[in-house]
Amino acid sequence: MTHLTWFKSSYSGDEGGACLEVSAHPATVHVRDSKDPQGPHLDFPPGAWAAFTSFAVRATGGTTTP
Repeated sequence: MTHLTWFKSSYSGDEGGACLEVSAHPATVHVRDSKDPQGPHLDFPPGAWAAFTSFAVRATGGTTTP
């Protein structure tokens, strides 16, 4: 796999807990647990990731702004 640039969720705090990191690639969106960067990660097609994040925004009344 090529080098990935990971971005931590804007909802992640400095105190640990449930934190996600995302690495977007044109063909795949990779998601991992920030506490275990060498561990496994999930891969999603970009359309599926967009559908999930749109649903999460609607369900929580939030925004997509990082």
